[in-house]
Amino acid sequence: MRPFTFFISIWVLSCNGSPGNNLPKQDSSQSAGKDTPMAQAPAPEKDTTQLGGQWFLQPVLVSDTAAGKIPRLVLDINAKKFTGNTGCNNMSGQFDFTDSTLQFNQRIITTKMACVGYNEKEFLETLLRTNTYKLQSGTLILLFDQTELSRWTRKVAPKPVVNKT
Repeated sequence: MRPFTFFISIWVLSCNGSPGNNLPKQDSSQSAGKDTPMAQAPAPEKDTTQLGGQWFLQPVLVSDTAAGKIPRLVLDINAKKFTGNTGCNNMSGQFDFTDSTLQFNQRIITTKMACVGYNEKEFLETLLRTNTYKLQSGTLILLFDQTELSRWTRKVAPKPVVNKT
């Protein structure tokens, strides 16, 4: 029965009901499960001092968004599981954490869509290098010891601009 569950999970993760980039524009500190904003009144300000919930990568390089999506992490601290998007494929897995440490399990499950110009392998390796984190002014900073690997926010950050001179 486990192989069947595994394949169903992969199939569900690979389905994306709508084309295009439907990223939310509002704060989302609780796991939402959708990439589209709700058409209701804005929610009250969410707690950005907690590890759990939905986070969006702050892109630094144009290649961070080469596949047309902003990478997303949804951390379920009670189950110690995460879901999200690499910027190309959907992903899920497990993690361990304390008040300052964070480690992603090596067995990350991803869908297998090809995204030309995007280095997904490097993105996943960076996640796996993470061993500590800090929350600073509503930003989740993933670290390897004291070296910053990436920054994540509750809101979608604008894509980096290429200097055209």
